[in-house]
Amino acid sequence: MKRKVLGVLLCAALTASMLSGCGGSGDTAAEAPAETEAPAEEETEAPAAEAEEPAETETPAAEAEALPGGGSNIIYIITPSHSNPFFKTEADTATAKAEELGYEVKAASHDDDATKQSELFDNAIADKAAAIICDNAGADATVEAVQKARDINADGVAISQIVANNYQGAKAIAEEWVEAMGEEGKYAELLGKESDTNAGVRSSAFHEVIDQYDTLEMVAQQTANWEQTEGFEKTETILQSNPEITGIICGNDTMAVGAAEACKAAGRTDIKIIGVDGSDEAAALIKAGEMTGTALQQCALIAEMAVEQADKYLKEGSTGLDEKQLVDCVAITSENVDKLQTFVYSE
Repeated sequence: MKRKVLGVLLCAALTASMLSGCGGSGDTAAEAPAETEAPAEEETEAPAAEAEEPAETETPAAEAEALPGGGSNIIYIITPSHSNPFFKTEADTATAKAEELGYEVKAASHDDDATKQSELFDNAIADKAAAIICDNAGADATVEAVQKARDINADGVAISQIVANNYQGAKAIAEEWVEAMGEEGKYAELLGKESDTNAGVRSSAFHEVIDQYDTLEMVAQQTANWEQTEGFEKTETILQSNPEITGIICGNDTMAVGAAEACKAAGRTDIKIIGVDGSDEAAALIKAGEMTGTALQQCALIAEMAVEQADKYLKEGSTGLDEKQLVDCVAITSENVDKLQTFVYSE
């Protein structure tokens, strides 16, 4: 009997993810409202999982239940590097939930390398994995890998694609920033990688809010490639050329932390800074009054959802949900930052 590995994509951070795979460090993004139902990439911002479909099951029900998906009880969890706390949280949360549900887990990192990701999918298929949960190494590059795990087309890339709503999150934190700015002043923007869909998604969402105010003027816009060191260096240069700025908007928390460090070094604690991700580093700066806020991508929640949906599909043949699902971000400011810890928001 031919068995298929269940694919679940988790879209969070910068890229889009599938139930058999989870998006990159912001590779998974929810597009502007008109495209929200067809997400693209890192903050995100979802894993993809594929399993044998009931119609193809030719073995007795008891055997199918004992050997779900590809034929084993193994779930592969593939994410970007665990050196990034965002992706470590994704991997650790998904692993804990899968083990709680009785699966053997094999966790690995593709390091944002599509070729390595493809090799990891090959390993999962050879292992007869029941499911693959992947935060992908690129929305387009991942389609072929998922197709190898499951006989699908591009319109049905995975059983589930769970996506952090980057557009909604960036708009929400931009609204908080505008209020903190008093709806006026000059500001700068730090962009993520130009090749990364989420960089554009988040920037567009920021400006949908900010550009409504003629009293807010962007005087500098630099790419800092999602990196803290570049965020520091670019901010340092911007402050020298534009000492009049009172705000900085950043495509992710890593750049925002670098910007905050540069502002502090220059004695500019008056500058209002926002980011996207919901990292512990950003939370600490918000508590210290050195950042205005961040948009939390709920990667821990998304990781749990991916595993639970993979498990339900394996046991029941359906998740009962749409393939593409958006999970809203949470705007984090000094008023609610105490409820945030390690990418988990507790009411």
